[in-house]
Amino acid sequence: MNSTIYQPFKNFDFKYKNCFLSGDIFTSPIEEINILPAWLLEVANFSGEEQIKLLDESVRSYNALKVPCSTEVLTQFIQPLEDKISAAFAKGYAGVSELDEVDLFRWIGKFMYSLIYIEMNGAVRLQQLSDDGLNMSQGLMHKFGNLNTMIQGIYRDVVFEDFTPWSIVVVPLEDKDTAFSFRDEINTLTFSLKLKDFGIIACLQDNGTNKKYHQELLDQIGGSALSAPQFEELCARFFYSAYLFNRLPEYAIMPVEGAIYVDAMPLKGTFNKPLFDHWQHKTYAQVLQDFWKPWGHTLFEIIKDPTKPISYFEPAALPETN
Repeated sequence: MNSTIYQPFKNFDFKYKNCFLSGDIFTSPIEEINILPAWLLEVANFSGEEQIKLLDESVRSYNALKVPCSTEVLTQFIQPLEDKISAAFAKGYAGVSELDEVDLFRWIGKFMYSLIYIEMNGAVRLQQLSDDGLNMSQGLMHKFGNLNTMIQGIYRDVVFEDFTPWSIVVVPLEDKDTAFSFRDEINTLTFSLKLKDFGIIACLQDNGTNKKYHQELLDQIGGSALSAPQFEELCARFFYSAYLFNRLPEYAIMPVEGAIYVDAMPLKGTFNKPLFDHWQHKTYAQVLQDFWKPWGHTLFEIIKDPTKPISYFEPAALPETN
């Protein structure tokens, strides 16, 4: 059993030679796989020629977004995970809400890490990043490296010791035929997706704190189906609070007999300040305006009352400002 942990950020292994997930280059051939799987493009009614802008301002089609993968890892581990997620998506909210959160975490994490891989490859290729990563935030490298370690659970045992590194929320939507769309924020590892009658929001490395931060609103929602503006408002709150989250989670990571054991260090650390910076309604309103673009709400309209941004929830259950 392999007791070592593949750590691509140690030598910036983003050159399309090794498997993006396992680092393997010897035991099976390497092929390039789409990060948006064919089944998802089909469900979304996409051709794959739709475009996305990357951080380096380059524009790629979905079909051009590929990462290198060992055929063994693909057929034995990634494809079964894709099949499980595909089957759940086909059933809509009823299926997705029954998924084990760790499977959702691995699937979303694989997608986010694949995007990171592509961004890293572009940065190295354009010499915006030296081979030792000196031009990149050490905190980001640490965070991305931890994500890679955690999603190795797709093909080997990764055990989280009495904690979950993520906040994941799955909600039903009023519109049963919601068109597919997703958002991601790589720096905070935050992601949202909506399709059919369900929406998903995930913060991939916060040890559950963002979900606790919004617990009052989540309790209020319960199992109620959300309108389209309500779901986008909920997304805006998570994306903004993920930005306010001011800790870099630390983990004790130990390989033992082929498995990887991950233990979370206390988030409080030596800091006395709260886990989140102060919530500012004005900044939140700017985030919300972006999420509410389809409904044409202006910033002035959203923040007309500076102490009470408009909300599609009643009560609004907004975090307190200081």
